[in-house]
Amino acid sequence: MIIDDGILFRPAGHQDASILVRLYDQAARWMQKHGIEQWKPGDKDADHFRARMADGEVWLGGDCDGRVVGAYELWWSDEDAWGVQPPVAGYVHRLMVEREAAPAGAGRRLLEHAERRIARTGRERARLDCVSTNPRLLAYYQGAGYRVVGELPNKVGKDGRVYGVILLEKRLDRLSLV
Repeated sequence: MIIDDGILFRPAGHQDASILVRLYDQAARWMQKHGIEQWKPGDKDADHFRARMADGEVWLGGDCDGRVVGAYELWWSDEDAWGVQPPVAGYVHRLMVEREAAPAGAGRRLLEHAERRIARTGRERARLDCVSTNPRLLAYYQGAGYRVVGELPNKVGKDGRVYGVILLEKRLDRLSLV
């Protein structure tokens, strides 16, 4: 377990899949309520999160009472959005915050934790994508130091839905993140 500014980080295990589904569905409902066309409740099940644990990393952030306040997925490749790439980056996906329990700034701390995880592997970049119809999220990532490096206007989801994503990248200074 890693303590970071009041948030306790730990790798998710298979027993945490239902917590991750709940976090995802909660975030999806919040997005829908606020007119953000991005995630849909029920789109990610326990098998999705177990598969991400098997081929990447999934991290949970909790408070001192053991309540989960957020989570994220960390992938080591993302060919669907970025194509075949040399192993110079980690790819952050599904940054989720428990809005009722998370302290202010929890999303940024989750993102910083992901960046440190990436830097510790010797990779020099953190990458993520953001749906092109969510300017608020784009501004959030840019405020965290990410810059736009491209756009994929026709990404195809697992459900066959076609949507656009903006590709963002942040160069990591390994010395300051280790």
